[in-house]
Amino acid sequence: MRSARTAVRRRVSRLPPVVRGSLLPVLLLLNVVTTRPPRELPVAVTFTVVLMLPLVWRHRAPRTVFGAVAAVAAVQWLLDVQLPADIALLVALYTVALHSDLRDTLVAGAVLEAGGVLACLRWATDGAFLTPFVAVTAMIVAVGVLGVHVRTHRAYLAAVEKRAVRLEREHDQQARVAVAEERTRITREMHDIVTHNLSVMVALTDAAVYAQHRSPGKATTAMLQISETGRQALTDMRRSLGLLRTGEPDALRHPLPGISQLKTLADQMCAAGLPTRIDLRGGHAHVPATAQLTVYRLVQEALTNTLKHTPAGTEAKVRIECSTETVTVDVTDSGPRPPALATTRSGHGIAGMRERAAAYGGTLRAGPLPSGGWGVHTRLFLAGSGVVSA
Repeated sequence: MRSARTAVRRRVSRLPPVVRGSLLPVLLLLNVVTTRPPRELPVAVTFTVVLMLPLVWRHRAPRTVFGAVAAVAAVQWLLDVQLPADIALLVALYTVALHSDLRDTLVAGAVLEAGGVLACLRWATDGAFLTPFVAVTAMIVAVGVLGVHVRTHRAYLAAVEKRAVRLEREHDQQARVAVAEERTRITREMHDIVTHNLSVMVALTDAAVYAQHRSPGKATTAMLQISETGRQALTDMRRSLGLLRTGEPDALRHPLPGISQLKTLADQMCAAGLPTRIDLRGGHAHVPATAQLTVYRLVQEALTNTLKHTPAGTEAKVRIECSTETVTVDVTDSGPRPPALATTRSGHGIAGMRERAAAYGGTLRAGPLPSGGWGVHTRLFLAGSGVVSA
């Protein structure tokens, strides 16, 4: 039985809207034609058409249609004509409840209830007023409640759909921001890795060429250092691009650079021709790995700039001071800079250093020192990320 009703509903739902909307008026007209005597047909057919016709526009103007149907029903009551087409009143009430607010629904329901009382007083058989009155009232309340429920349910679904669209849009925006941040991170890492290692390799190559005839042993050592520097660069690049798996041997040979690796960095710079001294003050075991990586990259970039832009004989000094809340980084050198370089810096090195420092609430100062040479200074704040002057 239930499957049969479901099949009927599916077939009806597939019909065009015009056909579905005309089913009820056609059935009511057939009822009038088959049940009314010939002398009552003109009046009955006219009232049936006039009651049902306004329902065509009920979704566009629900209150107006309800008023028109109620007016026709009042005339029908005055002429003492009973028709099944009075169901149009319930349809109009449902439409008001579906498309209007609660106040309009209550007003329409009160009007319909008053009409129901008048209808029961006139057409109740054998003076039995209560039974038809209760039945009419129950239908009016049920139709009004159904319309309000459907309207509320539709509004809820619309709100849920709107929220889902908003969340999806926000998710897409967050994804785009994350992608942009990741691209910036990778670009910054690639710049630091490539610039530093290539600068060291160029310096070592020059030293090897210079020493190949006078001191073949030193040339061989320089070439081996070039090879090791290249492998280190490849490992750092693979790690930054997220391609290095934890189980691979390189992950154990080359851990994530940090403060502990600054000594190795200094040795590398010394081998490239830049004597570098590390002065580490305070314990750094409590410093997060990401902050240690930032310190390492800041020192690496500063030393790379010194190696690239200063003459032979320049010395560099790195001082790292760690406390429970901050890490202070100072990189100074004794070499002069070209006048143009002392006033403006090109490329992405200094900009990348400022971004790294800003991630930990610090500002970076880079420029010539009063006593000569060049200095880079910043302070990283481990407890927060607010921008604080270093």
